[in-house]
Amino acid sequence: MLPALRHVENWIFDLDNCLYPASANLFELIDHRMTDYVEQRFGLDRQAARALQKRYFHEHGTTLSGLMTANEIDPHEFLDFVHDIDLARISADPDLVALIDRLPGRKFVFTNGDETYARRVLDKLGLANLWDGLHDIHAMSYVPKPDPRAYQLLCDRHGIDPTHALFAEDMARNLKPAKALGMVTVWVDNGSEQASNQADPDHIDFHTHDIGAWLAEATGDQ
Repeated sequence: MLPALRHVENWIFDLDNCLYPASANLFELIDHRMTDYVEQRFGLDRQAARALQKRYFHEHGTTLSGLMTANEIDPHEFLDFVHDIDLARISADPDLVALIDRLPGRKFVFTNGDETYARRVLDKLGLANLWDGLHDIHAMSYVPKPDPRAYQLLCDRHGIDPTHALFAEDMARNLKPAKALGMVTVWVDNGSEQASNQADPDHIDFHTHDIGAWLAEATGDQ
């Protein structure tokens, strides 16, 4: 184990594009489903539905937040709809499964998705039974990463001391609140982060293109 990680008792991982390759691009499927939802819910044509979806995203941070604020939609209904996608693009990586399984301490998934979807993905990845907790958008009271409140709720709910925790995430901007709390941060720079100016080195402790390769090197398990 790297000396900088010997104090880590809580290993926290983002889900999408972190525990599987960004090249799978599951978000493409989810994004299409979000447009489908807006189109069907409001009787709009495809172009108008897409424009409304993206306006809500830019004005409220997520399409869901916009729909909840402006239209009072049921978040469970929306998330069930948009996450109803085919997971054939992803598969288990036995090496990653073994590496996470052998990590000392507790392990958590911290995702802006919902638990039902997350558990489907984890099952497909062979990671379903390795976690001590899963913190999803419902547990965040629909305030997603990178809002600092989401991180505090995670720590409070699971009794996590952030100064003894590590957070791995593919979106660099989502590491800033974790670093502010005292977590060790790992940026999984695999191509999903579109805003490169968000990758501020002040809140990134480790930088990798592959979480499995980094874990193997960091833990000495090669």
